[in-house]
Amino acid sequence: MRGLFVAALFFTMTPLLIFVQWLLERLGMPGWGAIGVRYYRALCAVLRINIRVVGEPVRDRAVLFVSNHVSWADILVIGSIAPIAYVSKSEIGNWPLVGTAAKSQRTVFVDRSRRQQTGDAIGEIVERLAGGTSVVLFAEGTSSDGNRVLPFRSALVGAVKEAGARAESGILIQPMSICYTGLNGIPMGRQHRPTVAWYGDLDFLPHIKTLIERGAVDAVVSYGEPVAADGSADRKAMTKSLEGAVRRITSATLSGRPRTAW
Repeated sequence: MRGLFVAALFFTMTPLLIFVQWLLERLGMPGWGAIGVRYYRALCAVLRINIRVVGEPVRDRAVLFVSNHVSWADILVIGSIAPIAYVSKSEIGNWPLVGTAAKSQRTVFVDRSRRQQTGDAIGEIVERLAGGTSVVLFAEGTSSDGNRVLPFRSALVGAVKEAGARAESGILIQPMSICYTGLNGIPMGRQHRPTVAWYGDLDFLPHIKTLIERGAVDAVVSYGEPVAADGSADRKAMTKSLEGAVRRITSATLSGRPRTAW
């Protein structure tokens, strides 16, 4: 029954989100971001995902958040904190309803198999940032099992850095970590994190069904120190630095160490 309730809410709220955001864009009215945040918060509430924020996200300007990636739930959790756009693989744009919702959320779609299209995506990311919309880039290029951070791919991070060095206002990049740490109020061990993690060849519907049945989940979103993409470091060096920051934050969060240990 709970699964049916979640499905009913999703299929009711999502078309409404798409319509309202489309209307606001057409009329040139504010409120796009606030509508998205409320939508994600409602979905997190019905899925019983409890969110804790550690550190300070940049709020006074648009920023590129560079993060690890664990699950489809990351989208809901991060989106519930502040207005945000995502960088996503191009296939998502063709999914029924979900693809249309992603487009209404100003998602940047990337086809990594086509070099020219990747260049176009970089331009869109810079355009979003210049227009005041913060963007999340999942730099691993795929999702993990929730117990580790995979190596970051330097192509997109580096291209954004180089574009930022040429941009008039510059681009600020902030490392961000998302972790799932508890299940029904009990600390989640390594063997339980795949309850939330969606990776490999896992089918979506059985995965979300299991997540709904298992109960409340605790998520922690942590922010590191922002850095300017000003061309002072080369592409690979900046990518490694951001990866190291996210890896340290993730390790500290999963092991329960306090922030001062970062």
